[in-house]
Amino acid sequence: MRKRIKIGAALLVFAGIIAGTTAYHNSQNRRQPVIFSKNEVLTAIWQKYKASYLDPTSGRTIDRQRGDITTSEGESYTMLRAVFQDDKATFDRSWNFTRKNLQLRDSHLFGYLYGKNPDGSYGLLLDQGGDHTASDADSDIALALILGYQRWQQSDYLQQAKPVITDIWAKEVISVAGRPVLTADNLEKAANRPVVVNPSYFSPYAYRLFAVVDKAHPWKQLIDSSYKILSDNTTSNLGTAGSAGLPPDWIMIDRGTGAITPSTASNLTINYGYDALRVPWRIGLDYEWNKEPKAKAYLATLSFLGHEWQNNQKLAATYSHDGKAVANYESPAMYGAAMGYFQVSDPKNSDAVYRQKLEALYNVNTQSWKVPLGYYEDNWAWFGMALKLHQLPNIGSTL
Repeated sequence: MRKRIKIGAALLVFAGIIAGTTAYHNSQNRRQPVIFSKNEVLTAIWQKYKASYLDPTSGRTIDRQRGDITTSEGESYTMLRAVFQDDKATFDRSWNFTRKNLQLRDSHLFGYLYGKNPDGSYGLLLDQGGDHTASDADSDIALALILGYQRWQQSDYLQQAKPVITDIWAKEVISVAGRPVLTADNLEKAANRPVVVNPSYFSPYAYRLFAVVDKAHPWKQLIDSSYKILSDNTTSNLGTAGSAGLPPDWIMIDRGTGAITPSTASNLTINYGYDALRVPWRIGLDYEWNKEPKAKAYLATLSFLGHEWQNNQKLAATYSHDGKAVANYESPAMYGAAMGYFQVSDPKNSDAVYRQKLEALYNVNTQSWKVPLGYYEDNWAWFGMALKLHQLPNIGSTL
């Protein structure tokens, strides 16, 4: 299943960061004068990303740290970045690959894992559950299509987004104690057990646009339930001695009562790590776009991040739910996603985190990262920088 493979991949990603830790820290002590504009740095990194991770012919986004596989998540990130960079050619290549190779036959959703099969052919990796969905990727792809429609006024994108949005609700949203909840994938709806949920998949800013496109379903209720679940799982002890005020990577929710518990799968942790780090960015974007009071209130509860920075001038790559450093090296993705918290709730330290941990990774002379970043780190460092620089406009606001 997707979640198990993805968590395992975190170890590979973070191992790569460990190998580059010395260079990463040294790069912070040799900062060059900032002589580039905010648009130039984001565009330069985007161009390098395309050269490193995108097949120019097929449009496939390749995760080279995981054996050259492709995920629906990866395609969704490429499509979103292409919209924000006004790069229609890349958007079209990525979308064409995605719908031809990842879109499922029995729905408009997308299989999450594609690569080389044992027989040498390429396709969804069925022996690894590659035909299962990932609800975050489905939501991000639908969002990218809506934004693409608005940016380039190409009606096909909107028409293609509509059935995806309908099937997200039909196959990935379930009723829990009378409230709609986004589950991790298309397996949970039929599962005879508490449902698996990844809080970092919640994208309330996207649901607001889905509500405009799909009036048949109560997306506003999903926004409200997402904020409630985020609040509950962040403050809950989840079987530990206490919560540090950090959202977990994975949880399970009882269908009848809504009770939140840790996952029964040992590799689906309640750490604040590879998955959960995306929460502050997603909620920060909802505040950036909509000035949502719930977003501001929730981000204020993540003050652990501010205290860690204030006390140590760094964030660890992974924390336990009670706030102990589990992976005590640093991750650019952690800093990028944490910009959602710092921008809204800790502006005093926001500039310092940006300069020392994100901007400092950029080499003005080569117009690329000083230390090559893996696919996941590259995406989340870029998304964090773009959020900090207010370069993620709500293109869909006039939908």
